[in-house]
Amino acid sequence: MITYPHLKNGATIGVTAASSGVPVELHEIVKLASTRLEQKGFRVVCGDTVWTQKKAKSAPAVKRAAEFNEMMESHEVDIIIPPWGGELLVEILEHIDFENMKNKWVLGYSDTSALLLAITLRTGIATAHGTNLVDLRGECSDGTTAMWQKVLSCKPGESVLQKSSDYYQKEWRHDNPSPCVFHLTEPTRWKSVSNGDVKIKGRLLGGCIDIIRHLIGTPFGDVQSFRNTFLGGGPIIWYLENCELNTTDLRRSLVQMKLAGWFEHCSGLLFGRSPANTPVDNYTVEDVYHTLSDELGIPIIYDIDCGHVPPQITFINGAYAEVEAVEGKGTVLQYFRP
Repeated sequence: MITYPHLKNGATIGVTAASSGVPVELHEIVKLASTRLEQKGFRVVCGDTVWTQKKAKSAPAVKRAAEFNEMMESHEVDIIIPPWGGELLVEILEHIDFENMKNKWVLGYSDTSALLLAITLRTGIATAHGTNLVDLRGECSDGTTAMWQKVLSCKPGESVLQKSSDYYQKEWRHDNPSPCVFHLTEPTRWKSVSNGDVKIKGRLLGGCIDIIRHLIGTPFGDVQSFRNTFLGGGPIIWYLENCELNTTDLRRSLVQMKLAGWFEHCSGLLFGRSPANTPVDNYTVEDVYHTLSDELGIPIIYDIDCGHVPPQITFINGAYAEVEAVEGKGTVLQYFRP
C-alpha cells in the first residue's frame, strides 16, 4: 500500500540542500522565495546547508544526510523542499534513515529525483516530482506550476486533475525577470510515437533519467520488490526527463533500465521536453522513442510538461494515474489510492 502525506494550511516548509547549496551571490533568491511562501501562509525554515556551496555540493554527504534526516523526523517540519537540484545527491543515500521517516512530502526535481524515487521504492511513501523552491519566488506562478499546492493538499482517496500547459519556456532570460519567473512563449504540444491519441493507466514512477539510472543495481532501486510489496503487482507508468544526455547516452540508459527489469509490467512511458537530446550521427530522440516503443510494445508520449524545460506538472511517485494525450493536449488524473 502507498502512503500519502497531506499538505495542510499553514504548514512549515523545511528547506535543506540535499545536493547543491546556494552560493552567496544568489542567497537573495532563496530569501525571496521564502517570503513569497510566507505570504501564502506557510512558515519556512532553512537549514545550514542551504547557504553553503563548495566542490559541487552544499556540504559533506554525512552532514547533508543528517540535516535531511532531522527534518524528516521533526514534528515541526511538515514538508521538505530543496532550494534546487545539483550534482551529487547520490552520495547521501547510504546515510538516509529510511526506517524512521515520518509521512511528509518531499518535493523537487533534477538531482532531487534520486532521493524522491529512493524514498518511494524503499518505504512506500509517495513523493512529489515538481517545482523546486527557487522557482516559487515570483510575484505569481503560472497555472501549471501553481498546481503543486493543490496536488499536495489532496487527501488519501481523493483525485486531482492537471492539464498540459498552454506555453512553455524556450530559454532562460535572467536579465529580464518575469513576474511569474518563467518566460512562457512557445506553444505546448504533447506528442505520441503513434501520432494518435493515447491513454495510459498505471502507477507513476520516474524522475530525471540522468540521475535515477544510477540507482539501478543498488538497494535504492529495487523496482521489483516495490511492485510486489506496495503495489500488488500492478502496472507502472514511467515519466522521465533528460537534463544533459545526448541521444546515444539516453538510449544506453534506457537499455540499462530495460535490462534491469525496470520496464517489466510497464503500461507506457512519458518523456519531458529536454534542453539536451542532441542527435549523434543523425540518430534523433524520436528514433530513441520509436525503437523503445517497438521493443516494449507500449505507447510513449513525449514533450510533456516535466523537467528542465518549464513549466512542469506535479507527478506523484506511487499514485495511480490516467494520462491522456489528445490532439496535442494532455491531462494527468492522479488518484491517491493506497
